Amino acid sequence: MNDEDLDVQILHGLVKWFDPAKGFGFIVAEGHSGDILLHANVLRNYGQSSVADGAGITVKVQQTQRGVQAVEVVKIEPPAGSVFPLGEDTERTTPEEIAILPMEPARVKWFDKGKGFGFANVFGRNEDVFVHVEVLRHSGFADLAAGEAVCLRIVEGKRGRMAVQVLSWEASVHS
Repeated sequence: MNDEDLDVQILHGLVKWFDPAKGFGFIVAEGHSGDILLHANVLRNYGQSSVADGAGITVKVQQTQRGVQAVEVVKIEPPAGSVFPLGEDTERTTPEEIAILPMEPARVKWFDKGKGFGFANVFGRNEDVFVHVEVLRHSGFADLAAGEAVCLRIVEGKRGRMAVQVLSWEASVHS
């Protein structure tokens, strides 16, 4: 173990806000005064380009000259109190039913946060998979970038395949 490892702490808190355009945001942590800087590069190393405001987050932090900063994301949890938005389009409604669905590797085709939806393509399949912004938020994301690699849990809806959970590519490897 080197001296730098001694300065690293693990904290759990909530994402106060994160702006992908600015490339950073802040976390408020239990038992810690002041905000913790979350830089986009640290989030990208976890496999996500964004994170939802209010999402639970566990991070390794380090004190720097500019204050406490996250140096590694350990875990991201959906914002508390969010209702899983499946609507009338599918019969699967419980988190337990969703958790047993296979994870399918996919690449984001496009996502428009303003419109509230986008599409992804599962590797080896031709049809698009619908991704709703509320499913994204419930999964702990704020936005998706075109070309981003993700894993999806998918159900057949009345209008085709739709994502019911989005996982970062790297996080899905550890699930």
